[in-house]
Amino acid sequence: MSQSNGGSSSGRDHAGLSRLRSSSLEIREKEIREKGSEILREQLDAAKRELKLKDKECERLSQVRNQLEQELEELTASLFEEAHKMVREANVKQAAAEKQLREAQGKIDVLQAEVTALKTLVLTSTPSSPNRQLHPQLLTPGTRGSHKHGGGHTRNKSASGALPPTPAKLEPPSVSVQPEAKEDREMDTILYAEFLTWKEEPSLDRTSAFMRRIYREDIGPCLSFTRSELSQSVQSAVESNSLTIEPVAMSALPMVKASAIECGGPNGFRAAVETKCALSGMSRLCRHRIKLGDKESYYYISPSSRARITAVCNFFTYIRYIQQGLVKHDAELMFWEVMRLRREMTVAKLGFYLTDQG
Repeated sequence: MSQSNGGSSSGRDHAGLSRLRSSSLEIREKEIREKGSEILREQLDAAKRELKLKDKECERLSQVRNQLEQELEELTASLFEEAHKMVREANVKQAAAEKQLREAQGKIDVLQAEVTALKTLVLTSTPSSPNRQLHPQLLTPGTRGSHKHGGGHTRNKSASGALPPTPAKLEPPSVSVQPEAKEDREMDTILYAEFLTWKEEPSLDRTSAFMRRIYREDIGPCLSFTRSELSQSVQSAVESNSLTIEPVAMSALPMVKASAIECGGPNGFRAAVETKCALSGMSRLCRHRIKLGDKESYYYISPSSRARITAVCNFFTYIRYIQQGLVKHDAELMFWEVMRLRREMTVAKLGFYLTDQG
């Protein structure tokens, strides 16, 4: 009986120890979990704080970027506005200069007409037979009246048969300066409609009716020379904006005439030597030469050929300005400027050009 009691007590003690051990393990595990969760919470809080700092930094950098973009846009707009202002001022100055040039040319024409008339009057007056229009003091009161009616007196004498009529000396008519005619213009509605259609999407190719017409009526004829192959190369270089025109020294011109005329002055300068124009093939005084793109060859051209090439280059320059948005005039002013450039091409094609005096 005592043995059975002892065995049961030992079993109870063993079970109590097991319970104590399990409870202590649970307590330890609970403490470990709590510590682990606390560490994780601290790490999470630290990560959140770091993310907030990074968000603030990103926001600051985004504001800096937006500010820089805004400043760049304002700077670009101001640069374009300044460029447009410069172009407008240049166009205004060019128009004023052209107007002054036209007025000066008109005055020169009037003065030349007056000088020509005066020369005519002076040449018809000699000591033996002075021109009485230049010397009215030579006329007596009686002769002045008879001078006014000399024609009638001559006819009366001829009718009576007294004396044969003496031929009257014809006096040069007085020169009357006509007022300068004012150029007027009227818009062609078909051309203007083609220009407006082209202006919506400006380009240099021939897809539009506007450019096809100008190529057919102006550019093609203006750049059509005797040397057709070189003419095509010149047109291609003008279209690609790779043609160079430069003046040449007269001593650098190749001679084609054996009997070159020497200047008769004391310095012994060589007079202008004619050479063949590479485009027309005619012997002309070639003061300029052209270079096509990156090629090393130079071609000497006559003043007329240079004027035709320059007229086409001026047209393409203005068209490129319109295409790049540098011309801020209204459509009608652009159209009339294009028409003026077309007229220059036509005039140059007909052989008219300006020469440098002196």
